[in-house]
Amino acid sequence: MPQSFAAVHLHLVFSTKHRQPLFKPNVSARIYEYLSGTLREIGCKPLIIGGMPDHVHLLIGIGRENTIADLVRTSKASSSRWIHDTFAEMTSFSWQSGYGVFAVSQDRIPSVRGCIEHQEEHHRTKTFQEEYLEFLRAHGIVWDERYVWD
Repeated sequence: MPQSFAAVHLHLVFSTKHRQPLFKPNVSARIYEYLSGTLREIGCKPLIIGGMPDHVHLLIGIGRENTIADLVRTSKASSSRWIHDTFAEMTSFSWQSGYGVFAVSQDRIPSVRGCIEHQEEHHRTKTFQEEYLEFLRAHGIVWDERYVWD
């Protein structure tokens, strides 16, 4: 076969360190745009990025040449530097050290997109921690509560 193809979609979730609610609406939109550009630069296709003041959700088509660890490391490091350089009031900003990443089948993309689009409504009744643990359960991930949060 002379060509290689990939159709792999991921739902990536990570929060600010200690889930500090640092992103105001005008700041979060710019951060999402920056993350989107970073992902495109490394060969990924951002489908939607959204979140809340303390965390982000990214629905991504991962490029054939990418590893999950590399795309997360690049996205977090690059955006962290950009946030420090762009927003003087966010000098103490950092992302949590970990992340959650979940496979998304083609038929589930609309559902995940809807979840990300309606984060504000969703979090009226559920905390980030509750949401995140639901993702882990739904994907059969076993975790130790001592190491989930930082």
